[in-house]
Amino acid sequence: MSDRLRKYILVRLLLTIPMLLILVSIVFVVLRVLPGDPALAILREGASEEQLDAFRASMGLDKTIPEQYVEFLSGAIRLDFGESMTRDRLVIDEIKTFFPATVELALYSMVVVAGMGIISGAYAAKNRKSPADYTIRVASIVLYSIPIFWLGIMFQMYFGAQLGWLPVFGRLTSGNVPEVSITGLYTIDALITGDFDLFIDAIKHLVLPAMTLGLVLGGAFARLTRANMLVVLEQDFITAGRARGITERALVYRHGLRNAFIPIITILGLQFAALLAGAILTETTFSWPGLGRLVVDRIFDRDFTTVQASILFFAIVVAGINLLVDILYGFIEPRIRY
Repeated sequence: MSDRLRKYILVRLLLTIPMLLILVSIVFVVLRVLPGDPALAILREGASEEQLDAFRASMGLDKTIPEQYVEFLSGAIRLDFGESMTRDRLVIDEIKTFFPATVELALYSMVVVAGMGIISGAYAAKNRKSPADYTIRVASIVLYSIPIFWLGIMFQMYFGAQLGWLPVFGRLTSGNVPEVSITGLYTIDALITGDFDLFIDAIKHLVLPAMTLGLVLGGAFARLTRANMLVVLEQDFITAGRARGITERALVYRHGLRNAFIPIITILGLQFAALLAGAILTETTFSWPGLGRLVVDRIFDRDFTTVQASILFFAIVVAGINLLVDILYGFIEPRIRY
């Protein structure tokens, strides 16, 4: 690793800290300016004033806003987010329980995004200005314009309710519980333990939400891939390859796509971050027990501690992915200087 790359990584890490601090501060303030008393929202009407005061004291809500803010930041540095206001368990345990479902959904959605974007984008570039090219370009625009929740509902109605081919909610069929949890990703755990019935069941539940999330974001990815491929296919080494008699298929998918993949790597990382954010809508639509749905549920419950910690965790993951992509970019293209 060069000194320039080390310096760049250090600068990126230092810039990430104020970004996370600003994000968490905004979430902290917004949650506390919302109307309503969280103690009353959680304990419901009928709770005595003594019970409400005791709850506020136990959750630190009786302290001033600056004191609560300092206490939250000091705990976040130690990865101690306290207890959930609505569940008798630590917030970090809540995140550990729900986050694997979001990761699994994002990974399979990324397969759809990358497969659709790379294949269709490269094919459209190879057949520029053909009917297939125009069809792919129009389809990509339409897909990217469709609201995620609407596409998910359409899939549920057609493939689930009408045809009955696929389940429309949850990660597994009711009553089907993994015997062993190794990674928290059901498909991976099923392959490790050799439980192929569990694997098939998990895949069936993944198809619709992964297709919903992947197709919408894949529309933009297809257009980006096509644009990069068009630039590469006009370069001299492609012309030289044609002169040597190399087949068009090899030039496009072996040589051209490889060179176009450098900027695509960056987009892949950014798209994965977008998948984690878009998973909130998908998880809500499909009742997928992931971190996105956890955040939505806890917002309605006014569970400050869980919402703050979950959003901070999301931000750390996204910042980490972007940093890894930048580092990978530097290794793939040594000519880049920082």
